[in-house]
Amino acid sequence: MDDELDFIIDSTKEAMDKAIVHLEKQLLNIRAGKATPAMLGSVRVDYYGSQTPLNQVANVNTPDARTLTIQPFEKSMITAIEKGIMQANLGFNPMNNGDSVIINVPPLTEERRRELAKQAKAEAEDAKVGVRNDRKNANQDIKKLDISEDLQKSGETEIQKLTDAYIEKIDKILVIKEKEIMTV
Repeated sequence: MDDELDFIIDSTKEAMDKAIVHLEKQLLNIRAGKATPAMLGSVRVDYYGSQTPLNQVANVNTPDARTLTIQPFEKSMITAIEKGIMQANLGFNPMNNGDSVIINVPPLTEERRRELAKQAKAEAEDAKVGVRNDRKNANQDIKKLDISEDLQKSGETEIQKLTDAYIEKIDKILVIKEKEIMTV
């Protein structure tokens, strides 16, 4: 095939890989019953006037499957950390014991599990839209190339195969996450 065409296909594959990586990151934030430090990934804390990710001002640990402990690097950060967790609207009720912040992760209700599964589905759909946009951009780039119609067609076919493979990957990731969410 043509070098320019190969380049378009390779860069499209890279873009689609990024969509998968982004999806996996987003799905980490959706909790599935078991406490993990990733649950607090979206929490930002007011650190001397600037919004800072929680993991940059404290250690987050999981002593057991239902508890998160947040050990601030500076004791004075405890109230800011509590406030940040409440503002993140994750449905957690942080408690502090003077040295650290403790979160008891409540077991998920059936209704909450369904909501989380819907959220996961929405994230997967966003990833699919991203992959389809990558396909559209690649096909537009292929049309701009000064190559034979046969080469154009084979390039578009290759891009479609990539798209189908990535959509399938996204579906598999979603099935695994939904199973994880719905398992009591």
